[in-house]
Amino acid sequence: MKKLINKIENIVTEMVDGIVSSAPNRLGRVEGYNVIYSKTFNKNNVALVSGGGSGHEPAHAGYVGDGMLSAAVAGQIFTSPTPDMVQAAINQCDSSKGALLIIKNYTGDLMNFKMAAEMSQMEGKDVDYVVVADDVALINNKAATGMRGIAGTVLVHKVTGAKAQSGASLQEVKAIAEKAIKNVGTYGVALDSCIVPAVGKKGFELKDNEVEMGLGIHGEPGVKKETLKSVDEFVNEMTEAIISHLQIQSNDKVACLVNGLGATPLMELYIANRKLQDILKQKDIKVVSTHVGNYMTAIDMPGMSISLMKLDNELEELIKKPCSTLAFNV
Repeated sequence: MKKLINKIENIVTEMVDGIVSSAPNRLGRVEGYNVIYSKTFNKNNVALVSGGGSGHEPAHAGYVGDGMLSAAVAGQIFTSPTPDMVQAAINQCDSSKGALLIIKNYTGDLMNFKMAAEMSQMEGKDVDYVVVADDVALINNKAATGMRGIAGTVLVHKVTGAKAQSGASLQEVKAIAEKAIKNVGTYGVALDSCIVPAVGKKGFELKDNEVEMGLGIHGEPGVKKETLKSVDEFVNEMTEAIISHLQIQSNDKVACLVNGLGATPLMELYIANRKLQDILKQKDIKVVSTHVGNYMTAIDMPGMSISLMKLDNELEELIKKPCSTLAFNV
């Protein structure tokens, strides 16, 4: 394993330092915590707080800024941040309209973010939460946790952030977040596993001609193995699954996210996007916005995911609103 790091135990702390020092006029760090916050956040707006284990960069710190998140919490690699870290983010924002936590549907995140919300509520703060579960590959999963929260979370951040920046109430911001979550779906494919630095080896093994469909973003295997085929075939399979799940029809409008998992060249992502746009055009589905790049990765995993958000007039207006962050700009 070759990594450009110093000590394994310092990876997250040093990464957070690097993120904040790359935009010192826009971003700050809560002293004693791996919490990144926006220095330009208007405390008269609802605060949006998200986060999770590190290793998914640019998620989530890359979405802190005007029109998206107010703060992001970075746990250790693939490990949920603790409740006191999440509460530190809530306290830093200190919004007069309260805070909304955007949680990805993983057991650790659910437990710790909810606990932080309860702790803050006990102190008299107005805090609520929503849970993103956009992994279409797990639509028939019988596990108690259900569908995972993956790259579609970024689109939820975008529309919810735009609503919060408009001065809406906590109830109104939560309602938009829930609408966005209901209308977003993601499907992914992994060509290989990633390597967690503290472990030093792959989380699973694939033959040279195998891929994992329905990947997890924590290095876990997908839902099924398939034989390697052309990118057009993968994109068609993934897109059809999302369209079916969201019941997207002719003349509907969508936002698109073609997401790399950390080790896939942009060249390949753009080839995938070419096919995605062709499929949507043939179905007379109207594309309002498209984003191609690394948005929610799994360290150094080769592969990609596709996310679609079905848009009504309100979501379309919000997805188009300007935002300014390190990793997502409109």
